[in-house]
Amino acid sequence: MKYGLNDLLALMTMLRDRRYGCPWDQKQSFDSIAPYTIEEAYEVMDAIVRGDREDLQDELGDLLFQVVFHAQMASEENTFNFSDVVNTIVEKMLRRHPHVFPDGTFDSYATPNAMSEQEIGEQWQKIKAEEKRAKGQTSQGLLGSVPSSMSVLSQAVKLQKQAGKVGFDWQNVKPVFAKIREELDELEEAIDHLSHAEAEAELGDVLFAVSNLARHLSISPEHALMQTNVKFRRRFAFIEHQLSELNTPLTDCSLEELDQLWERAKANGL
Repeated sequence: MKYGLNDLLALMTMLRDRRYGCPWDQKQSFDSIAPYTIEEAYEVMDAIVRGDREDLQDELGDLLFQVVFHAQMASEENTFNFSDVVNTIVEKMLRRHPHVFPDGTFDSYATPNAMSEQEIGEQWQKIKAEEKRAKGQTSQGLLGSVPSSMSVLSQAVKLQKQAGKVGFDWQNVKPVFAKIREELDELEEAIDHLSHAEAEAELGDVLFAVSNLARHLSISPEHALMQTNVKFRRRFAFIEHQLSELNTPLTDCSLEELDQLWERAKANGL
């Protein structure tokens, strides 16, 4: 038997049922579920980085379940339901893609489009601003639209991108490298002569500068670091496997011996 979306919605309703449902699911709230939603999004990203399509299918299901969970809780308090979520996103995407749907409906699809990617991006931001005004949302400044709940690396990139819209940005990547070197020098100075708190602040400046470099290179720092994490796991697993074959505990090896195994892992393409 192959299940569909309606089965998933019915399943969620049953899990939350006050009489026959699951005690764990029954007691959850928006606040308690939110961390799981973020976790599932990262697991989707992890599957993509690893190139594991089977796992990606599974993780996308987990993420969809989170959306259904939130919609079910909202339905119970009579604020909105899953159909409202779907309707809202379809309306929004039709509205934000006038270069694809000129009159904001499916009927106008297949109209020739000659807009550049930059023009599309500018149009997207203009439409978003109009939507906020229509909702009566007052401006919180240029950086007010950047959620503080975003991961810190993504948040840094978003802040820099917003500031760049008014010219507060370097025109090419060379000054960014100079800024990173400057921040590294200040960090080294802080480690040698300043307090732990001041060293922490300088390290934050280094990470902010590196995330700026990622932005100028059109690279997601989150994705880049996740790829490195996956690579580190793979190479360290190789070290563990090699030492296991020799019945040698990791703690019995010197740093030089571990480094040699690390280089072997690299040579093997891991």
